[in-house]
Amino acid sequence: MSESRRPPLSYADAGVDIDAGDALVEAIKPIAARTTRPGALGSIGGFGGCFQIAMERYKEPVLVAGTDGVGTKIKLAGELGCYDTIGIDLVAMCANDIIVQGAEPLFFLDYYATGKLETAVATRIIEGIAEGCRLAGMALIGGETAEMPGVYAAGDHDLAGFAVGIVERAKLLDGSAVAVDDVLVGLPSSGIHANGYSLVRKIVQDQKVSLQTRFAETTLADVLLAPTRIYVKPVLEAIHALGVHALAHITGGGLVGNLPRVLPEGMCALIDSGAWQRPAIFDWLQQQGNINDREMYRTFNCGIGMVLVISAADADAALELLRKQGEMPLMIGHTARQSRNERVIIK
Repeated sequence: MSESRRPPLSYADAGVDIDAGDALVEAIKPIAARTTRPGALGSIGGFGGCFQIAMERYKEPVLVAGTDGVGTKIKLAGELGCYDTIGIDLVAMCANDIIVQGAEPLFFLDYYATGKLETAVATRIIEGIAEGCRLAGMALIGGETAEMPGVYAAGDHDLAGFAVGIVERAKLLDGSAVAVDDVLVGLPSSGIHANGYSLVRKIVQDQKVSLQTRFAETTLADVLLAPTRIYVKPVLEAIHALGVHALAHITGGGLVGNLPRVLPEGMCALIDSGAWQRPAIFDWLQQQGNINDREMYRTFNCGIGMVLVISAADADAALELLRKQGEMPLMIGHTARQSRNERVIIK
């Protein structure tokens, strides 16, 4: 065929639908508008999102940024066709990370990639992101949608998020205030959150378990897709009202991997595993996968999603304040001088 007779190609022939992308941007605009907060400027659709900081509120403002994704939990959501809450997971993983440094979350951006853009699916995911932003008090000021055939198969999705918060430099939490015999106050998780799902999915596959199996008055699917809790508002209240020494978001690595990140050298955390009742899903995973205790505590949150490190003198006040915020705080242990190689000792 001669050059003149070769049929013209378009982006759509390569698998990218520009019209679908434009339609999604229009669908997102009113969703993002619901997350507006003081400082957010403009609307979705520009080349960059804008946010104005109220400098008069701060002496030495420090911006705290965090980025994360939802891992292979999104694969499970895709297999089940349940996309409504995975966006909450995305925001939670980022917002909970920056709150541990004392920062008030300000704004959020997302990156959504897929093999073939389905506007209805993408809209459901972004609805969840907007709900997460509302719960965290953040504005959704922008993002990116990428349709990448050949990199992702049709029906595959990936998500990443980016959160920025602000804190007065003098109030930045870096763990340096932690002292021996500080109390560890745990806030319950809503389940697995968004870590360890490669192992979860392997257990389900190896044991040939139906995700529609009845579990704890619902289905296994519903339990596995329960969205990550967003701890921003109650934790900010505790930071403002009390002398919180440190915070640890219990994500990948569990209690074993995350608590040492906020403990000074030479100090360890002593955890009483009997201080809380693990959600049934963790017992089920341990039994089905024949997982030992140490592996459980360094893979999953095992029922504790956030830990506050507080002086013993403030412990009662902290418990009362957190209960008023609708939390169910638990005293799960204390700090001590490190006497062996382990930074976290769970009994």
